[in-house]
Amino acid sequence: MTGHISPRDPTAFSTSDSRGFGQVDTWVFDLDNTLYPSDARVWPQVDERITLYVMGLYGLDGISARALQKYFYHHYGTTLKALMVEDGVDPHDFLDFAHDIDHSTIKLDEALGAAIERLPGRKLILTNGSRRHAERVADKLGILDHFEDVFDIAAADFVPKPERVTYERFLDRHGVDPERSALFEDIARNLIVPHDLGMATVLVVPPIPDPFRERFEQEAVQEPHIDHITSDLAGFLQTCVLPQTATEAG
Repeated sequence: MTGHISPRDPTAFSTSDSRGFGQVDTWVFDLDNTLYPSDARVWPQVDERITLYVMGLYGLDGISARALQKYFYHHYGTTLKALMVEDGVDPHDFLDFAHDIDHSTIKLDEALGAAIERLPGRKLILTNGSRRHAERVADKLGILDHFEDVFDIAAADFVPKPERVTYERFLDRHGVDPERSALFEDIARNLIVPHDLGMATVLVVPPIPDPFRERFEQEAVQEPHIDHITSDLAGFLQTCVLPQTATEAG
């Protein structure tokens, strides 16, 4: 796969035939591990809460619960989907438990807020988490007011990304033209369907490996369904995206 490193942002890689941003009027962002950096310590807390939930539900020790949780994740896409299918777990109860975390570790991100605010058009969050979780995290980052709405797992009828129907429901609910939109996401497989639908796709990876996440979840894989890769979301928006939108507007 050929491409080039952006001269504006050395952390960014774009394919030779990547979709640009000049025509984009709807900006869609995943939440977890996309809008906040790994040092915010959000996901490790959520992950630990999920393990605790599995321990309580099945009466398992921590190691066994962790192994079962990862089995569920790999076979169902999310632990929640597995628990709903296998045991009819109330998804709202699960989400309330999993997202009961300490938000004091999340820092205000003025650079990200300024970049998102300048993006022309609509801004939306598309997450496999809950609306409450997304809103609380985005508020701590100082970016919540820039977003029109949150499309959460409940809005998706608890069918998680990367299922095609979830993206189709999102596009239909918000009247989004996929060919005039861009999606920013931290897991490569979650960009396959959006790219197929016509969206510009950006994979957001951590600048250094995150020990709390699996390797496949944070690899800067160069695949046909990924137009751009960056390890600095705010920097990418400022130096790679906004100049294209300004050129189009001019």
